[in-house]
Amino acid sequence: MSSNTASSIASNFLNDLKTQTSDSHKKLEELPVSMSIMSPNMKIEDYTYYLSLMHDVHNDTERLIFPFFSNSLDDLEQRRKKHLIENDLLFLKSNKSNTEKVFQTEGISAPFALGILYVVEGSTLGGRFILKNVSKFPELSGNEGVSYFNGYGEKTGSFWKAFLNFLAEYEQENNCGDEIIEGAIFAFDSIYKHFDR
Repeated sequence: MSSNTASSIASNFLNDLKTQTSDSHKKLEELPVSMSIMSPNMKIEDYTYYLSLMHDVHNDTERLIFPFFSNSLDDLEQRRKKHLIENDLLFLKSNKSNTEKVFQTEGISAPFALGILYVVEGSTLGGRFILKNVSKFPELSGNEGVSYFNGYGEKTGSFWKAFLNFLAEYEQENNCGDEIIEGAIFAFDSIYKHFDR
């Protein structure tokens, strides 16, 4: 297969993935808890609550999803973010004592897990937009309290592209697009349920 054909197949898959998850993505963004941190009237309590919810998401992702890709995704360790949320919560003098389960992952496949990882990694890209809003708060205008939303800093875009390349290659080698898409929709829906309690 020529590299042009391969890249057009990869690009078709990534478009399908984005299209088929867009409704679930939009539904999640329209939840009051999601909208609160993009609001010009955001309160620090809203921000702290959102971080606490995302801590559960990343806790599950690092514990249950990362092991699937420990031998195949080279920069996996750099993609850990639970500790960043813990640092931010500490700075905000908020104590996260209990952890809720977000993803029921018994018996899932690696492609399904990759769909979940796609959603969680994508949230890092979105986090850069949220950072612009939360940085308007004097107490969050430095580097303290915003390390999670800072993502990979200036490298956020290139980390996302590297992940999409990995995702597209994995899909091509394993011919598992439907399962990846199922995993991504499952992730959006699971996070929605977690946020809408």
